[in-house]
Amino acid sequence: MVNFVLVAGARLGAWAWDDVVPHLRAAGHGVHPLTLSGLAEKQGVPAGQQTHVQDIVDEVERHDLRDVVLVGHSYSGVPSGQAAGRIGDRLARMVFLDSSVPADGEPFVATWPDGGTAMRATIAENGGFWPVAPATHFEDHGLTDDQIARIVGGSTPHPGATLTEAAVLDGPLGDLPATYIKCTLGDPEPSDDVAELLTGGRWRLIEMDTGHWPMFSRPGELARILIDAAGA
Repeated sequence: MVNFVLVAGARLGAWAWDDVVPHLRAAGHGVHPLTLSGLAEKQGVPAGQQTHVQDIVDEVERHDLRDVVLVGHSYSGVPSGQAAGRIGDRLARMVFLDSSVPADGEPFVATWPDGGTAMRATIAENGGFWPVAPATHFEDHGLTDDQIARIVGGSTPHPGATLTEAAVLDGPLGDLPATYIKCTLGDPEPSDDVAELLTGGRWRLIEMDTGHWPMFSRPGELARILIDAAGA
């Protein structure tokens, strides 16, 4: 048995894993979906980048979890990758799910084409938050109309400081035992920073033929991949 700690991407909360959790629990594993500060039921809680890192570390320590498989989706690969280095031998494996990866001293927005200029402007115009995305944002990702409506309806504005504050790594990211799951629908290749990390010998690449939100589009398949990754 391992303990999965599941952290969904920007604007989402623990609820985003509802279709995945039963598959993991049926296989006998511990499952801990986590809502980060400022999102979903934790709206109103002030949050910066290190708040989200600490949210993850606190979840592991509060439950005294061992053999942790930490799964960070999309934006949450950034705080999860930092937290993975801080939970020490509690970590069994880090899984980056079609996610960004942290770079020491760099914010989430650093890898955006304009260096995050437009993102920062949007955050400033929306009271310090990244607003909820419209339904059109989720098209062409293998999602049904009902699934898109569920994502949009459950989303909450994302605390902007978590996107613009710099990551702080305790050690080289490539030293982590890690799996990168690439969702290939519409964007088949890993980003350059991920491709470089995959050459280091400790990271594995797994591909899913679906879009960026596989916890909705392919929950059963995603659960099987996570279980397989846990045994890697």
